[in-house]
Amino acid sequence: MKDAIAARRAEYEAKRDRLVGEFEAIRRAGSPVRLAKQTSNLFRIRPRARGPALDVRDLNGVIAVDPVGNRAEVEGMATYESVVDATLPHGRMPAVVPQLKTITVGGAVTGGGIESSSFRYGFVHESIAALEVLTGAGEILYCTPDNANSELFYGFANSYGTLGYALRLWIHLIPVKPYVHMVHRHTTDPQRYFSELEALCLAERKRGDGVAFVDGTVFASDALYRTEGSFVDAAPGTSNYRFMQVYYRSISRRTEDFLTIRDYLWRWDADWFWCSRAFGAEFPPLRFVAGLCGLLRSTTYWKLRDWNERHGILRRVGMMRNVEWVIQDVEVPVARAAGFLEFLLHEIGIRPIWICPVMAPGSQAVFPLYRTDSNSLYINFGFWGGVRSRRESGYFNRRVEEEVVACGGKKSLYSDAYFPPETFWEQYDQNAYTRLKRVYDPDGVFPDLYQKCVGDMNHEREERSR
Repeated sequence: MKDAIAARRAEYEAKRDRLVGEFEAIRRAGSPVRLAKQTSNLFRIRPRARGPALDVRDLNGVIAVDPVGNRAEVEGMATYESVVDATLPHGRMPAVVPQLKTITVGGAVTGGGIESSSFRYGFVHESIAALEVLTGAGEILYCTPDNANSELFYGFANSYGTLGYALRLWIHLIPVKPYVHMVHRHTTDPQRYFSELEALCLAERKRGDGVAFVDGTVFASDALYRTEGSFVDAAPGTSNYRFMQVYYRSISRRTEDFLTIRDYLWRWDADWFWCSRAFGAEFPPLRFVAGLCGLLRSTTYWKLRDWNERHGILRRVGMMRNVEWVIQDVEVPVARAAGFLEFLLHEIGIRPIWICPVMAPGSQAVFPLYRTDSNSLYINFGFWGGVRSRRESGYFNRRVEEEVVACGGKKSLYSDAYFPPETFWEQYDQNAYTRLKRVYDPDGVFPDLYQKCVGDMNHEREERSR
């Protein structure tokens, strides 16, 4: 075992050295640095790739799993599917496993991953022990919460590759059992729903060994469901949402359910939550064929969506004309959650809505580019769909941003963002970012955060509308 780990570390170091050489060659040529990779879960419009790229596609291995120390050492482009496959045989899983199989560990740390264990363990970046970063200055820095590079450790979250790339990470693991027993609880009143959700999360954090997972699904203002998942050693039988059955439809039809731990972690992936219905994946004959071909995966739908976004066919014909896509995840303090839900249901109208409570795991550490109150519970609202509109482009997305700011919340930057510069930097701490940029990317090898997440998107949207 030790020899195998040593061999994987040596292989990683060889790949790392190659990347540093490529990076320096691109820098010397005066070209902007970008990544060549096989997977992405970004949903904002990005500029078409031009020029040389840093090839990180093979930086996708799991180097070591330490079930005694509850830690895994992984490469930055390792997908959570591969990490879970490596850790489950040891009776362990990452403390926070984002919902889709091909989200990468490095991507989830720099972009803000979350899931149903987040009420206890926080965001993905709050479940990381250390990371090794290739900075814009061309340095390889080992970063921990308390070493000389701690500023970059905390500043890396929500930096979206504008300070550097995570080449290797050490992530916290937690023990698991073979099965998850789920209970779906129905509530008809939003105020009561969020009050009970908060009480449950705070009580279970103190208890420590009871409910392991908490999330929710809102189908209507009087159809709010909370799902609690607990580890169990045995199950009377298990459901299968990998083929013909659709997980989200089961929530309102069953009061309890059992899944293997692996199927629980990927319960949303086969249907991309509920977004696969836009591609007809809930039509039984098509679903049957797609399932036989192994296409019931989030990657399939992402590729279809990306193809359409680049070619714009559905924007010009049929039912998708005059539709504004509102693909967003936001965090709102629980005290404002009921009001924000009312806003979503009445002014945006997308449903279902995913609900995921999140709270820092107890430390007072500050992640400056995605600052939240570590003593407070937040509610993540995930809403993904189209809104029929004849208003100006981006109207509904801007309304969401305005409401999130008014609620004292935060908005993920993985998708469309319309913030004007002054509002953006109030939300994402311009002073802290400027200091980080000056130290770790002094020559501006990478774009700045606003340019990458808002400016480039606006430019590309204008180009495609011509």
